[in-house]
Amino acid sequence: MRGLFTIILSLLFILFSFIVGIGVGLIISREDGFPIGERIAILEIQGVILDSQPYLDSLSKIKKDDGIKAIVLRIDSPGGAVGPSQEIYSEILKLREKKPVIATLGSVGASGGYYIACAAQKILANPGTITGSIGVIAQFVSYEQLLKWAKLDVEVIKSGEFKDVGSPFKKMTETEKQYMQQLIDNVYSQFKLAVSKARGIDSKEMDKIADGRIFTGEQAKNLKLIDELGTLSDAISLAGTLSGIKGEPNVSYYPKKKMNFLDFILSKFETEIISGLPLKERFGLFYLVDM
Repeated sequence: MRGLFTIILSLLFILFSFIVGIGVGLIISREDGFPIGERIAILEIQGVILDSQPYLDSLSKIKKDDGIKAIVLRIDSPGGAVGPSQEIYSEILKLREKKPVIATLGSVGASGGYYIACAAQKILANPGTITGSIGVIAQFVSYEQLLKWAKLDVEVIKSGEFKDVGSPFKKMTETEKQYMQQLIDNVYSQFKLAVSKARGIDSKEMDKIADGRIFTGEQAKNLKLIDELGTLSDAISLAGTLSGIKGEPNVSYYPKKKMNFLDFILSKFETEIISGLPLKERFGLFYLVDM
């Protein structure tokens, strides 16, 4: 019995050590470990941009860290909601007054992702990177016919004519469509102005390319939407040169992904649920490539 008890105890200890090891591995946020001295921050902007706060928190930490001499924006995003994209863009503009900022586009750096890149001093992309898509989109689903078929009525009490614009329970009137188009046009003008200022492209040329089209990195370079064709490594080297770091720069990744084992499991479960929701049925204006 004592031998069996010892075996069970040993197995439990091994299991416990394994779980603790996973937890520690997740808590130590990234493979960069504990970098010290002068280094470059790599801010990873990935996926559809719906929440700016994690990026704003990271930018605040980067700004306060005197050891960080330059920032590389690693953008792999088709864009996202207008507000969060603009918030991130604005904070990067403030940060670049103190530290060099280089943007590098991965597989996709389009629409809101490209908007953010325009806050950097230099933009790099791979020849086959998908970028551009300078435009705004809002899509609405109407269940009016379905409700009629099901013989269901929806009663709406509202304070003004446009309070329920975009409601899925009715089709938009022509007046409502015109109202929404005015909003789209206004936000679209903001996007074009940001790109025009950042890239030194006049309004006539801007109108030619800002029609929602996507471009490859190679095409984008010819259109002056990016500065150079290059990789993440090239962007890091350029940031090191601009910041005066000698030799191969150390790097720190942001946002830091710190979580315990339970958080890790729950986040995976939550991601699976959220990823199943149709993004384009959510209300709002988007700087988003429609692919």
